[in-house]
Amino acid sequence: MTAYRIVQVDAFADRPFTGNPAAVVPLEGWLPDATMQAIAEENNLSETAFTVPCADGEADYELRWFTPTTEVALCGHATLASGHVLIEGEHVRFRTRKAGVLVVGRDGDALTLDLPETLVRRQDHARLLEALGTPAGEVFISYKGPEGTAIILLPDAAAVRACAPDMAALRGIDLMAIVTAKGDGQHDVVSRVFVPAWGVDEDPVTGSAHAALAPFWCERLGRDSFTAWQASRRGGLLECRREGERVILGGTCVTVIEGKFHL
Repeated sequence: MTAYRIVQVDAFADRPFTGNPAAVVPLEGWLPDATMQAIAEENNLSETAFTVPCADGEADYELRWFTPTTEVALCGHATLASGHVLIEGEHVRFRTRKAGVLVVGRDGDALTLDLPETLVRRQDHARLLEALGTPAGEVFISYKGPEGTAIILLPDAAAVRACAPDMAALRGIDLMAIVTAKGDGQHDVVSRVFVPAWGVDEDPVTGSAHAALAPFWCERLGRDSFTAWQASRRGGLLECRREGERVILGGTCVTVIEGKFHL
Protein backbone atom coordinates (compact mmCIF):
# COMPACT_ATOMS: atom_id res chain seq x y z
CA MET A 1 0.00 0.00 0.00
CA THR A 2 1.08 3.59 -0.64
CA ALA A 3 0.49 6.38 1.88
CA TYR A 4 -0.57 9.84 0.71
CA ARG A 5 -0.65 12.96 2.85
CA ILE A 6 -4.12 14.36 3.53
CA VAL A 7 -5.02 17.55 5.42
CA GLN A 8 -8.54 18.59 6.35
CA VAL A 9 -9.02 22.35 6.61
CA ASP A 10 -11.97 24.48 7.68
CA ALA A 11 -11.88 27.34 5.16
CA PHE A 12 -13.38 30.80 5.72
CA ALA A 13 -13.32 29.89 9.39
CA ASP A 14 -11.67 31.34 12.51
CA ARG A 15 -12.16 28.22 14.63
CA PRO A 16 -12.82 24.50 14.07
CA PHE A 17 -16.28 23.29 13.04
CA THR A 18 -17.16 26.52 11.23
CA GLY A 19 -16.64 27.61 7.64
CA ASN A 20 -16.41 24.97 4.93
CA PRO A 21 -14.33 21.81 5.37
CA ALA A 22 -12.12 20.70 2.50
CA ALA A 23 -9.60 17.89 2.21
CA VAL A 24 -6.28 18.69 0.53
CA VAL A 25 -4.23 15.82 -0.95
CA PRO A 26 -0.78 16.97 -2.20
CA LEU A 27 0.54 14.51 -4.80
CA GLU A 28 3.75 14.15 -6.79
CA GLY A 29 1.79 13.01 -9.86
CA TRP A 30 -1.86 12.53 -10.76
CA LEU A 31 -3.67 9.42 -9.61
CA PRO A 32 -6.26 7.92 -11.97
CA ASP A 33 -9.42 10.03 -12.10
CA ALA A 34 -11.50 7.16 -10.73
CA THR A 35 -9.17 6.88 -7.72
CA MET A 36 -9.38 10.61 -6.94
CA GLN A 37 -13.17 10.44 -7.26
CA ALA A 38 -13.23 7.46 -4.88
CA ILE A 39 -11.09 9.36 -2.36
CA ALA A 40 -13.49 12.30 -2.53
CA GLU A 41 -16.43 9.97 -2.02
CA GLU A 42 -14.66 8.36 0.95
CA ASN A 43 -13.98 11.79 2.49
CA ASN A 44 -17.64 12.78 1.95
CA LEU A 45 -16.82 16.49 2.18
CA SER A 46 -18.16 19.11 -0.20
CA GLU A 47 -14.73 19.18 -1.90
CA THR A 48 -11.46 17.28 -1.95
CA ALA A 49 -8.59 19.15 -3.65
CA PHE A 50 -5.66 17.39 -5.31
CA THR A 51 -2.44 19.16 -6.26
CA VAL A 52 0.72 18.23 -8.14
CA PRO A 53 3.83 20.42 -8.62
CA CYS A 54 3.76 22.46 -11.82
CA ALA A 55 6.90 21.84 -13.86
CA ASP A 56 6.75 24.63 -16.46
CA GLY A 57 6.92 27.69 -14.17
CA GLU A 58 3.50 29.08 -15.09
CA ALA A 59 2.29 28.21 -11.59
CA ASP A 60 3.54 26.47 -8.46
CA TYR A 61 0.97 23.67 -8.51
CA GLU A 62 -1.74 22.22 -10.68
CA LEU A 63 -5.07 21.89 -8.87
CA ARG A 64 -8.23 19.83 -9.32
CA TRP A 65 -11.35 19.53 -7.15
CA PHE A 66 -13.82 16.69 -6.63
CA THR A 67 -17.14 16.57 -4.78
CA PRO A 68 -18.30 13.13 -3.57
CA THR A 69 -19.92 12.59 -6.98
CA THR A 70 -18.12 14.66 -9.63
CA GLU A 71 -15.12 16.77 -10.64
CA VAL A 72 -15.93 20.50 -10.71
CA ALA A 73 -14.48 23.33 -12.76
CA LEU A 74 -14.00 25.83 -9.90
CA CYS A 75 -14.01 25.64 -6.12
CA GLY A 76 -13.04 28.65 -4.04
CA HIS A 77 -12.92 27.33 -0.49
CA ALA A 78 -10.83 24.27 -1.41
CA THR A 79 -8.42 26.56 -3.27
CA LEU A 80 -8.07 28.71 -0.16
CA ALA A 81 -7.56 25.52 1.87
CA SER A 82 -4.90 24.34 -0.59
CA GLY A 83 -3.13 27.68 -0.22
CA HIS A 84 -3.30 27.36 3.55
CA VAL A 85 -1.56 23.97 3.33
CA LEU A 86 1.03 24.77 0.64
CA ILE A 87 1.90 28.48 0.83
CA GLU A 88 5.53 29.16 1.75
CA GLY A 89 6.20 32.73 0.64
CA GLU A 90 3.83 35.64 0.10
CA HIS A 91 1.66 33.76 -2.39
CA VAL A 92 1.11 30.42 -4.12
CA ARG A 93 -0.18 30.00 -7.68
CA PHE A 94 -2.48 27.18 -8.79
CA ARG A 95 -3.09 26.30 -12.45
CA THR A 96 -6.55 24.86 -13.05
CA ARG A 97 -8.07 23.19 -16.09
CA LYS A 98 -10.97 25.60 -16.69
CA ALA A 99 -10.56 28.58 -14.34
CA GLY A 100 -7.04 29.66 -15.27
CA VAL A 101 -4.34 30.46 -12.70
CA LEU A 102 -5.68 31.20 -9.21
CA VAL A 103 -3.50 32.92 -6.61
CA VAL A 104 -3.71 32.59 -2.83
CA GLY A 105 -1.79 35.30 -0.97
CA ARG A 106 -1.05 36.34 2.58
CA ASP A 107 -2.91 39.24 4.21
CA GLY A 108 -1.64 39.40 7.78
CA ASP A 109 -3.13 36.40 9.60
CA ALA A 110 -5.64 35.88 6.80
CA LEU A 111 -5.41 34.71 3.19
CA THR A 112 -6.73 36.18 -0.04
CA LEU A 113 -8.04 34.31 -3.04
CA ASP A 114 -8.03 35.86 -6.54
CA LEU A 115 -10.84 34.54 -8.79
CA PRO A 116 -12.26 35.49 -12.19
CA GLU A 117 -15.59 37.28 -11.78
CA THR A 118 -18.86 35.69 -12.92
CA LEU A 119 -21.44 38.07 -14.40
CA VAL A 120 -25.14 37.18 -14.37
CA ARG A 121 -28.17 38.58 -16.17
CA ARG A 122 -31.89 38.62 -15.36
CA GLN A 123 -33.70 35.53 -16.58
CA ASP A 124 -37.01 33.87 -15.76
CA HIS A 125 -36.74 30.39 -14.23
CA ALA A 126 -40.04 29.42 -12.60
CA ARG A 127 -38.92 25.82 -12.06
CA LEU A 128 -35.91 27.00 -10.02
CA LEU A 129 -38.02 29.33 -7.87
CA GLU A 130 -40.50 26.51 -7.26
CA ALA A 131 -37.74 24.10 -6.23
CA LEU A 132 -36.31 26.70 -3.84
CA GLY A 133 -39.73 27.63 -2.46
CA THR A 134 -39.01 31.33 -3.17
CA PRO A 135 -41.78 32.64 -5.47
CA ALA A 136 -40.86 36.26 -4.64
CA GLY A 137 -37.27 35.84 -5.84
CA GLU A 138 -35.67 37.46 -8.88
CA VAL A 139 -33.42 35.12 -10.87
CA PHE A 140 -30.11 36.10 -12.50
CA ILE A 141 -28.14 33.44 -14.38
CA SER A 142 -24.76 32.96 -16.02
CA TYR A 143 -23.96 30.02 -18.26
CA LYS A 144 -20.67 31.58 -19.41
CA GLY A 145 -18.45 30.53 -16.51
CA PRO A 146 -16.97 27.08 -15.93
CA GLU A 147 -20.37 25.94 -14.62
CA GLY A 148 -23.88 27.38 -14.49
CA THR A 149 -24.54 29.89 -11.72
CA ALA A 150 -27.88 31.32 -10.58
CA ILE A 151 -28.34 34.20 -8.13
CA ILE A 152 -31.80 34.44 -6.61
CA LEU A 153 -32.38 37.86 -5.05
CA LEU A 154 -34.78 37.65 -2.09
CA PRO A 155 -36.56 40.47 -0.24
CA ASP A 156 -34.51 40.31 2.96
CA ALA A 157 -32.04 38.31 5.05
CA ALA A 158 -34.86 36.57 6.93
CA ALA A 159 -36.09 35.09 3.64
CA VAL A 160 -32.59 33.77 2.92
CA ARG A 161 -32.36 32.09 6.32
CA ALA A 162 -35.87 30.62 5.99
CA CYS A 163 -35.26 29.13 2.53
CA ALA A 164 -36.15 25.41 2.56
CA PRO A 165 -35.53 23.95 -0.90
CA ASP A 166 -36.88 20.75 -2.38
CA MET A 167 -33.49 19.09 -2.82
CA ALA A 168 -34.87 16.32 -5.04
CA ALA A 169 -36.25 18.92 -7.43
CA LEU A 170 -33.03 20.96 -7.35
CA ARG A 171 -31.05 17.82 -8.16
CA GLY A 172 -32.54 17.96 -11.64
CA ILE A 173 -31.46 21.59 -12.23
CA ASP A 174 -27.80 21.81 -13.27
CA LEU A 175 -27.02 25.13 -11.56
CA MET A 176 -25.35 26.43 -8.43
CA ALA A 177 -28.32 28.17 -6.78
CA ILE A 178 -27.33 31.18 -4.62
CA VAL A 179 -30.11 32.80 -2.57
CA THR A 180 -29.08 36.24 -1.33
CA ALA A 181 -30.26 39.54 0.15
CA LYS A 182 -28.88 42.62 1.85
CA GLY A 183 -27.58 41.90 5.34
CA ASP A 184 -29.51 42.76 8.45
CA GLY A 185 -26.92 44.92 10.22
CA GLN A 186 -23.77 42.97 11.08
CA HIS A 187 -22.80 42.14 7.48
CA ASP A 188 -23.49 43.86 4.16
CA VAL A 189 -24.74 40.76 2.33
CA VAL A 190 -26.13 37.38 3.35
CA SER A 191 -26.42 34.25 1.20
CA ARG A 192 -26.90 30.49 1.12
CA VAL A 193 -25.81 28.10 -1.64
CA PHE A 194 -27.44 24.88 -2.86
CA VAL A 195 -25.82 22.51 -5.39
CA PRO A 196 -27.51 19.09 -5.11
CA ALA A 197 -27.01 18.56 -8.86
CA TRP A 198 -23.27 18.38 -8.10
CA GLY A 199 -23.55 16.16 -5.02
CA VAL A 200 -23.77 18.85 -2.30
CA ASP A 201 -27.22 19.79 -0.98
CA GLU A 202 -26.20 22.94 0.93
CA ASP A 203 -22.60 24.12 0.69
CA PRO A 204 -21.47 25.70 3.98
CA VAL A 205 -19.30 28.54 2.56
CA THR A 206 -18.73 28.92 -1.18
CA GLY A 207 -15.89 30.94 -2.68
CA SER A 208 -17.00 30.41 -6.28
CA ALA A 209 -20.47 31.73 -5.46
CA HIS A 210 -18.90 34.99 -4.29
CA ALA A 211 -17.14 35.33 -7.65
CA ALA A 212 -20.69 36.06 -8.86
CA LEU A 213 -21.98 37.79 -5.72
CA ALA A 214 -19.11 40.30 -5.66
CA PRO A 215 -19.90 42.06 -8.97
CA PHE A 216 -23.64 41.59 -8.39
CA TRP A 217 -23.60 43.35 -4.99
CA CYS A 218 -20.85 45.88 -5.73
CA GLU A 219 -23.09 47.30 -8.45
CA ARG A 220 -26.12 47.39 -6.15
CA LEU A 221 -24.28 48.75 -3.12
CA GLY A 222 -22.40 51.35 -5.16
CA ARG A 223 -18.94 50.43 -3.88
CA ASP A 224 -16.12 48.01 -4.68
CA SER A 225 -16.01 45.98 -1.45
CA PHE A 226 -18.32 44.52 1.19
CA THR A 227 -18.56 41.88 3.91
CA ALA A 228 -20.56 38.73 3.24
CA TRP A 229 -22.00 36.14 5.61
CA GLN A 230 -22.95 32.73 4.25
CA ALA A 231 -25.77 31.71 6.57
CA SER A 232 -25.42 27.94 6.53
CA ARG A 233 -25.54 25.94 9.75
CA ARG A 234 -21.74 26.21 10.05
CA GLY A 235 -21.58 29.80 8.75
CA GLY A 236 -18.66 31.68 7.25
CA LEU A 237 -17.41 35.25 6.79
CA LEU A 238 -15.87 36.52 3.55
CA GLU A 239 -14.34 39.88 2.71
CA CYS A 240 -15.22 40.59 -0.93
CA ARG A 241 -13.53 43.08 -3.24
CA ARG A 242 -13.89 43.68 -6.97
CA GLU A 243 -10.77 44.61 -8.95
CA GLY A 244 -11.48 45.03 -12.65
CA GLU A 245 -12.67 41.64 -13.91
CA ARG A 246 -11.28 39.83 -10.84
CA VAL A 247 -12.74 39.16 -7.41
CA ILE A 248 -10.54 39.11 -4.30
CA LEU A 249 -11.92 37.12 -1.37
CA GLY A 250 -10.40 37.29 2.09
CA GLY A 251 -10.73 34.80 4.91
CA THR A 252 -8.96 32.61 7.43
CA CYS A 253 -8.42 28.84 7.61
CA VAL A 254 -7.98 26.32 10.41
CA THR A 255 -6.31 22.91 10.06
CA VAL A 256 -8.39 20.30 11.89
CA ILE A 257 -6.99 16.91 10.72
CA GLU A 258 -3.65 15.77 9.31
CA GLY A 259 -2.85 12.19 8.38
CA LYS A 260 -2.23 9.57 5.70
CA PHE A 261 -4.53 8.05 3.12
CA HIS A 262 -3.53 4.43 2.39
CA LEU A 263 -4.18 2.95 -1.06
